[in-house]
Amino acid sequence: MTDQPTYQHVDFDQQSDLTEARIYAEERSRRESKPMRFGHTPNDVAINVSKKDTLFHVVGEFFRAGKGFSLATLNLDHLVKLPRDQSFAAAYQAHDLVVADGHPIVWLSRLAGRSIDLMPGSDIILPLCRLCAEMNVSIALVGSSEDALDGAARSLQNEIPKLKIGYLHAPPYGFDPEGAEADAIFDSLNASGTGLCLVALGAPKQEKFAVRGRRSAPGVGFVSIGAGLDFLSGHQIRAPKIMRMMAMEWLWRAAQSPTRMVPRYLKCFAILPSLIRQAIRQRTP
Repeated sequence: MTDQPTYQHVDFDQQSDLTEARIYAEERSRRESKPMRFGHTPNDVAINVSKKDTLFHVVGEFFRAGKGFSLATLNLDHLVKLPRDQSFAAAYQAHDLVVADGHPIVWLSRLAGRSIDLMPGSDIILPLCRLCAEMNVSIALVGSSEDALDGAARSLQNEIPKLKIGYLHAPPYGFDPEGAEADAIFDSLNASGTGLCLVALGAPKQEKFAVRGRRSAPGVGFVSIGAGLDFLSGHQIRAPKIMRMMAMEWLWRAAQSPTRMVPRYLKCFAILPSLIRQAIRQRTP
């Protein structure tokens, strides 16, 4: 069995030039592989956490230190949106942790000679919640609908009985992640003692909300999970596992909601040639 690399513990309070989370994640990424960048300046973003074990180790360190963080899960749809929305790009670049969500991101990384694990938001919910239960960290669910949040909360507590869920909030249609209601949510998160907030608002709202939350609720970790809570509650049916293993989940989602998803995927396919060229330019031996 291959030996696992060891990493020096970071004293978060001694860091000053970047957020504690980003410093630690980037240090570990440098030890594992050169960060993979996607898109073009000034809207490019980097995968700075490439391995699952790294992600959960880092998050555990933040919980122990009582420090917050923001985690984004990069996919092709985000890469379509980033050049067209400067505030989205700025929010993404301010995230502490960025992981790969979607097989194309992983394949492009391999083309560039990088080894990156697939970490969709929907797949990291349960492991993160198990970590929270083990470390006595309370969680919050923000986004989707009240019914979906109630269903997701029941599903999580059935799966992880020791998990503490201290706050649920489903913002109304038209919610502004940079408005007064967002401020009220951050106040409630601070008052609830929440350590982890799972955000299901869809891109770009969830990423903008998460980054603002890093300033307004500095003890909370914000994780953007897209449709993850709807899947947990059963309000959306996720693709069968065999389709996910075959990298065909996109086809399932397109069939479930063709009017919304087919145009999205066509835009994603359109940017692939440029991303392939970029990956080749970043190729390392």
